[in-house]
Amino acid sequence: MSPKFLWYVPNTVEPGHRGDDTVSGWGSAEYSTDLARTVEAHGWNGALIGTGWGRPDTFTVATALAARTTTFEPLIAIRPGYWQPAQLAGAAATLDQLSRGRVLLNIVSGRDDPGAYGDTNTDPAARYARTEEFMHLLRRLWTEEDVTYTGAYFQVTGSTVAPRPWVGNGRHHPTLYFGGASPAAERVSVAEADVQLFWGEPLDGIAERVDRLRALSERDGRRHRPLEFGLRITTLVRDTAEEAWRAAEEKVAEMARTDGVHWAPNQRDAVGQQRLLGLAARGEVLDTCLYTTPGRFGGGGAATTWLVGSPDEVAASLESYRKLGVTHFILSDTPYKQEIARVGAHLLPRLREASAPGVPHQPSDGPGGT
Repeated sequence: MSPKFLWYVPNTVEPGHRGDDTVSGWGSAEYSTDLARTVEAHGWNGALIGTGWGRPDTFTVATALAARTTTFEPLIAIRPGYWQPAQLAGAAATLDQLSRGRVLLNIVSGRDDPGAYGDTNTDPAARYARTEEFMHLLRRLWTEEDVTYTGAYFQVTGSTVAPRPWVGNGRHHPTLYFGGASPAAERVSVAEADVQLFWGEPLDGIAERVDRLRALSERDGRRHRPLEFGLRITTLVRDTAEEAWRAAEEKVAEMARTDGVHWAPNQRDAVGQQRLLGLAARGEVLDTCLYTTPGRFGGGGAATTWLVGSPDEVAASLESYRKLGVTHFILSDTPYKQEIARVGAHLLPRLREASAPGVPHQPSDGPGGT
């Protein structure tokens, strides 16, 4: 399949997110629409829209952006503790029809501020079990009629979603993205996700995880189409490697000065986040251009590790991930609008050329590889 290239819309009312220097407009329809239209104009498929309590409602923002764009695909981050599956199935199917098949969903199990919106399920194992049930029921509601289901966390009786999701080109419902590095999270991905998202680990770590997830899919008899893989990472690109590394070091120095206050995610104790933070012990730069130092100064999530370099260098690094089986790329850097244009102009053409038909694609051949 052709790779999908997405950007990131921060979706917050507070300025300064990950060092962005925009001083006004955060959280407004005008600001987010401007980012989405810039994404569309510079060759991206769409963008991940962030979620979190105390921020604009992600689904509402995605609906507004879909209405104001033509090809932009919103990857809508949602939490099962915030939504009931039947509610989300109906909302997503409606937006999917109205946007002619542009909806993508990122299902998030990690804790946010559950007490603020009435979620009493705080046990990690139970959250993953609930997420698996949530996605299972979403699939049934999108593809079946008169669904009756009684599970440990959700129940519906005689439920039929109308309208149905947009169907076309082999697609029957919105793609379900899911991330997580723990064994419990990987079991959820194998059972019900369409795309397993990875943070920016070195190539050997991604290769090992891809092989393990493929082996688990085979062992557990995965019921759906083969699991796909995605990478969410910061890409700091400049005309030359020297310029890129100078900019990276300046950003890290500013993070150190401000204690990384605008960079850290809500949860730094998650298994995947701990894997990233531990990379600094292996070296400041891993593979060819994976920069681990930001994690030491407050960088979290996609900002924990950065790919730093010239367009050719960063493109070659991302192509190495593609050869391992990664086909969904969610990239970002700040200032967001400026980097949408820069990375879109200088990096995306190289990535699309490398993944064009006729360019060899060698998947990993470890356990479960094909």
